[in-house]
Amino acid sequence: QVQLVESGGGLVQAGDSLRLSCAASRRTVRAYAVGWFRQAPGKEREFVAAVSWSGGTTNYADSVKGRFTISRDNAKNMVDLQMNSLKPEDTAVYYCAAKWDGIAWTSGLYNFWGQGTQVTVSS
Repeated sequence: QVQLVESGGGLVQAGDSLRLSCAASRRTVRAYAVGWFRQAPGKEREFVAAVSWSGGTTNYADSVKGRFTISRDNAKNMVDLQMNSLKPEDTAVYYCAAKWDGIAWTSGLYNFWGQGTQVTVSS
């Protein structure tokens, strides 16, 4: 099992930036993709961004495209989510997740999940 730990959340004002990090327990010889999801109270879990094992393929939700950037450093077993121009509607608990093989935007396809980190954006 791959163990994931998120960090970097906090309370910021609209327009500010945050950088979230997801640390994996180990590097595997089997290729895996990593996605970021978020969930606000009373709402469904929402896809944010995903990156392939090589880092060469990325996908973003339309709501964050142009503002968020996902990247990974396999040597450090780390995936980052740089969030710029934050809006109040970005407020949620952010989770990183991993799945074997190809990239996906459906949460049910991911095998391993972190515990989440809270991001709160005030007006």
